[in-house]
Amino acid sequence: DLESAGRTRLCGTTSFKMAAAAAAGGRQVGAATRSAVKPIFSRDLAEAKRRVRELYRAFYREVPNTVHVYQLDITVKQGRDKVREMFMKNAHVTDPRVIDLLVIKGKMELEETIKVWKQRTHIMRYFHETEPPQPKDFLSKFYRGHDP
Repeated sequence: DLESAGRTRLCGTTSFKMAAAAAAGGRQVGAATRSAVKPIFSRDLAEAKRRVRELYRAFYREVPNTVHVYQLDITVKQGRDKVREMFMKNAHVTDPRVIDLLVIKGKMELEETIKVWKQRTHIMRYFHETEPPQPKDFLSKFYRGHDP
């Protein structure tokens, strides 16, 4: 009997209901779950962009305080340029759900920075100017040694 087999294999009522619906309706359940994609926070792209601008402003305003609290060896302008660079790295993203996810991660980073849960080295990792760039072509990799 399919219902008893579904109960023993699947844990929780939601899993059991999905298994029972899949057994009864066949492919209809898969089509219904694929078409109704729920947004994380933003209803559309404009709202997601508004959230990004709010986060950018919060980071931009927090840079002078961060430079002072963490006693960083950079200027406020360098910090703000780095914030802009980090935001522009994801400027190509157009899916509101992905943008919302990035905003959530950004808010967590900002909170950790404001509450001084990070250490100075965590902040300075964003400034890898002294690190040499990785070789791209085969001979450069060969001369440097095996480093996958």
